[in-house]
Amino acid sequence: MYENCRLCPNFCEVDRHKTKGACGQTDRVRIAWSGLHKGEEPPVSGEYGSGMIFFTGCPLGCRFCQNYQISSPRDDAYGIEVTTDELSEIMLALQDFKAASLNLVTGTHFIPSIAASLDIAKKKGFCLPVVWNSSGYESQEGLQIIDPYIDVYLVDVKTYDRNVAAKFCGRARYCDYMDSVMDFIVSRHPHTDLDRMKGTLVRHLVFPGELDATKQFLVRFAQKYRKSCYLSLMVQFIPPRGDVYFPPVSDEEYDELIDMLDILGIDDGFVQDRSDDDILWIPDFRKDVPFPSSFAAALPYFLELKRKKLSL
Repeated sequence: MYENCRLCPNFCEVDRHKTKGACGQTDRVRIAWSGLHKGEEPPVSGEYGSGMIFFTGCPLGCRFCQNYQISSPRDDAYGIEVTTDELSEIMLALQDFKAASLNLVTGTHFIPSIAASLDIAKKKGFCLPVVWNSSGYESQEGLQIIDPYIDVYLVDVKTYDRNVAAKFCGRARYCDYMDSVMDFIVSRHPHTDLDRMKGTLVRHLVFPGELDATKQFLVRFAQKYRKSCYLSLMVQFIPPRGDVYFPPVSDEEYDELIDMLDILGIDDGFVQDRSDDDILWIPDFRKDVPFPSSFAAALPYFLELKRKKLSL
């Protein structure tokens, strides 16, 4: 799959054994951080947190990505290269670290290696539920490879509006693929029971000044996916570098969205609380623990592996 890469809808078809794809990555897996995180939705996080693996690079180019330090295609992006064996050991270490789930964040462009690592880990006793935490910008080819390994899809549906996609997601065609992605996921996982860590949780972030686009999404979600997926509606849009100001969702807009959920019968899922402490949601991957220590803990095995590799 790396030789003529079609793992995401960019379909760059380059040989990533030799050069970087549109994601900014070769076939060598790079991860930026691994550890426990309590900031995910409650069923995924459990008591101690979800076992996160943040992969570097991304098929999208979202203008205000909160993980911009590791998502942009740069040679100096934070992270370390790992083999499939090392990645499998990280998975096993997260299980020993009492993670409630294995949470694979933006792994689309490394799907073949992730699948191989999961095979290795399972042979050694790995049994955590696996969460596919992605932007939703997926190809059918990539999904068919990774789907047999996934228990919960934690997938973004950012917008169905091409203008909004171009403005915020870096790809106008992002929304062109969302129906096919969601239809594939729902066909394979028609029911959601997060108590048993099965099914699909759709995340949607309200973009500033684009309330109509969110309303369009909610209507579509209610019509097509309400009975098979849970919704996680997020209202805290935070420009990570602080160089642009966007007015937050107003009380009136927030109440309007809550009323709309009720009218549309969307009652399974989560709605993000409004809070003044927004900066907590911006990770800093220069640190051993990118998130506040009150709800995150670095995986000791990952820190040891990182220090060993960086010292070579």
